Order: sequence, then C-alpha cells, then structure tokens
Amino acid sequence: MEKAIVIIGASGHGKVVADIAEKIGYKKIIFLDDNTQLTSCGGYPIEGRVSEYRNYDGDMFVAIGNAEVRRDIQTKLINAGKNLAILIHPSAVIGENVVIGEGTVVMAGAVVNPGVTIGKGCIINTSASVDHDCVIENYVHISVGAHLAGNVHVGSGTWIGIGAVISNNISITSGCMIGAGATVVRDIKSEGTYAGVPAKRLK
Repeated sequence: MEKAIVIIGASGHGKVVADIAEKIGYKKIIFLDDNTQLTSCGGYPIEGRVSEYRNYDGDMFVAIGNAEVRRDIQTKLINAGKNLAILIHPSAVIGENVVIGEGTVVMAGAVVNPGVTIGKGCIINTSASVDHDCVIENYVHISVGAHLAGNVHVGSGTWIGIGAVISNNISITSGCMIGAGATVVRDIKSEGTYAGVPAKRLK
C-alpha cells in the first residue's frame, strides 16, 4: 500500500508541507479545506472539507499558520485516534538527542542542534536555527531565518517573527508575538507583541 498523507489547510504553507511530504516518501497526498472555491493546492487535489477527516486513513498533518486553529484541529485528530506526521525536510540538520512532537514540521535549511525539545504542532520554518538545549513548547512558530541561541525556552503558541534573534538563556512566555527582525536580550514574562532592538513590548 502506498504511503499516504492528508494535509488540512490548502494554503502557501500547505504547499510547502506537501513538497516536504513528497520528498520524504509520501506517494499519495491530498488536502482538506473549507474553501469550496479551491480544487487543488500545489498540484495535489482538495478532496473535501476539514470536518471530513474521519473518512480518511493514513497520516495527517495540519498546515495552518494560526496557532489556535492548528491546536484545535490537531487536538480533534489526536482524540479521534489519527496519526499526526512529523515532517522534516531532507536538507534540515537535526542534532543528537532532539525530541520532536507530533504534527511538527522542520523546513528546508533549518538547523536544530543537540538536546533540543520541540513540542506538538510546531513550525520550524525555512533556514531557522534552534541551538543546543532549547525547549520549544507546543504550537510555536519559528519563522523564516529566525535564530535562537542556546538554552532558550519558548512558551506555547508564541510566534517568533522573520529574522528575529533570541539571545542565549532567555525565557519567553506563552502567547507572544516577536516582531520581524527583533532582538530579544532579556526574559519576556508577559504576553504581548514585542518589537525592536532590543525588543520591547508594544503598547
């Protein structure tokens, strides 16, 4: 039987996820999406709505950027006994003793160094780097070209923007948004949006 995956979310992000899935050996790739105007994504068919996931076997993956929506759908899939894939691009570098949770994607050119723990439903985007002994909680998005130094702890649902830099031994609480190009040099203990060099909370 050919290796199959159902991807929920037919967007640009979904297109990249499908490309990774194909590169690591999935032979049958289909999408589910609630936008009835769409018929395909990245050349792969959209066969139904998100709520129809129970009708499909094989691995599943939630390719939706919004952390809360991704979490809610992934939780439904887990509770329904579905297998959530872990997708790692062949060009990504994964160090020793790295733990990666279900439903997480590590994209092209990303580097995850030894001793890192990454939770469920995370996005480690193109050319991002996560240095040694970091802890990335569930449903975190580390955007394109963002860099985390060693021993960084990122709380659940936080979004690290494009090109952001997080200094070593920093803790960032859950539910934050770190702006593009921001530099975080001290702990972030309150939810909110942070931007600038050094990063400060926007009022």
